[in-house]
Amino acid sequence: MSFTVSKSTPLSLVVPAQPTPDGNIPLTSTDKSRLFHEPAETIRRSLSRALVHYYPIAGRVAVGADDAYLACTGEGVAFVPATANCTLQDVRFLHTPLLIPLSDLAVQYSGRCGPSDPLLMMQVTEFTCGGYVVAVTWNHVIADAFGLALFLQALGEMARELPSPSVVPVRDDDSLPEIPQVVAAIRKRPSTVSKHVDFVYSDFTIPRSFINRIKEEFRRRRHSNDAQPCTTFEVVAAAIWQCRTRAISAEHDALAPLMFAANVRKLIGAKDGYYGNGVFSQLVEATSGEVANGAIVDLVRLIKDAKERIPDDLTAGVREMSDGLISAMCGYNVLALSSWGGLGLDGVDFGGGRPARVVPSVELKAPLCFPCLPCSTADDDGANVVAMCVTEEHIQQFHAELARLR
Repeated sequence: MSFTVSKSTPLSLVVPAQPTPDGNIPLTSTDKSRLFHEPAETIRRSLSRALVHYYPIAGRVAVGADDAYLACTGEGVAFVPATANCTLQDVRFLHTPLLIPLSDLAVQYSGRCGPSDPLLMMQVTEFTCGGYVVAVTWNHVIADAFGLALFLQALGEMARELPSPSVVPVRDDDSLPEIPQVVAAIRKRPSTVSKHVDFVYSDFTIPRSFINRIKEEFRRRRHSNDAQPCTTFEVVAAAIWQCRTRAISAEHDALAPLMFAANVRKLIGAKDGYYGNGVFSQLVEATSGEVANGAIVDLVRLIKDAKERIPDDLTAGVREMSDGLISAMCGYNVLALSSWGGLGLDGVDFGGGRPARVVPSVELKAPLCFPCLPCSTADDDGANVVAMCVTEEHIQQFHAELARLR
C-alpha cells in the first residue's frame, strides 16, 4: 500500500495575534498529544498567540550596511495543514525503514533562507488514527534547539489555554559574551567548505546493558580525582564514534575528530528564558587508529575531558586549527553529535499529552548523529539514536559494528 500526505496550498502566514514592538535586534556571531479535535487548527490559533510573546520569530533576517540583524516586522511564520491516508502505526511511528518520506511531513526552504523567507515554518499532518505529526523547520539564526523547545513549550501552553508562557521569553540580551565557534576558524579558509553528501538516514538503539556495563567499567577504572561518573551521552557518543570509524576504514594515522554541541547558557549567564543561540561546539581530537582500536572507556575519558575544558575554552576565543584538522573537519572522517535528550522537546504538550517520538531531519554537509533522543521507548531498553553519518557504501558495516555492542 502506498502512503501519501496531502498538503494545503497555498502557503499561509500566521502573524502575531496582537500588535507587537517593531525595531531591530542585533544578531551575535553565535546566531550567524491526549488527542484533541482539529489539532492543525488548534495549533495554528495557538501559534498566533505564542508569536505575541516570541514576536522576533515573526520577523525576518535583514542585512544593513555593516551587519545582519533581526527585523521585528511581524510578517509571520509559515503554516501548512496536511492529512495522511494512513495511521501512525501503519508507518511504524517513523522508525526506519521509513515508509513515508520525512520531507512529506515538513515544509522545506527552497534554497538558502533569504531575507523574505519566514524564520520558522510549521506543518501539522493529521493521520487517520487521530494522531498527528508536528514538523518545525527554522532558521538557526533565531534559535538553537533548546530555544526552539522553549518556543514549542510556550505554544503548547497556548494550546492548553494558559494565559501566557510559564517561562518569560528573552531574545535580545546584549550582556551575553560572544561564544567562539569552530565554524569561524573553518570559514577563514573558504576553499575547505564542505559540500552536500547523501548520508543514509537510520535509527537504532544502543542497548541499556552495554551502557550500564561501560559505566561500571569506567567507575572501576576512573582516577581518584574524578568526582563524577560518566554519563549516558558520553558512553553513547564513544560507541558511535568507534563504530563509525571502524566502518569507514580510514587510514590509521588520519584524523577522526569528534565534535559535539554543548548548551552553555549557564556558563555565559543567560537568563532562563533566553531562546537565542547558546551552543558551543567542542572538539575531541584523535586519529582513526586510536578511535577504532582503543577501549570504549578510553574514548569516554577523551569526551569527558573535552567537556570539562569547555569553561576555559569559552574564554579562550576562536581556537587556532591546523590545516590538517580543518581538512578533517570538512571531510568524511569527522563526526558531529547533537544530543536532544535534555532540551525539553519530550515535554511539549499541545493538549493531547507528550509526544510519542521526537526525530530530526536535516540536510547535511557533514556526518551527524542525534544520540539519546527523548521518547524513544516505553521500557527504556537503551538510548535511541537517529544517524545520518555514513554513505550507502558503509551503512551495512556500520550496522554490523553497532550489533556487536552488548
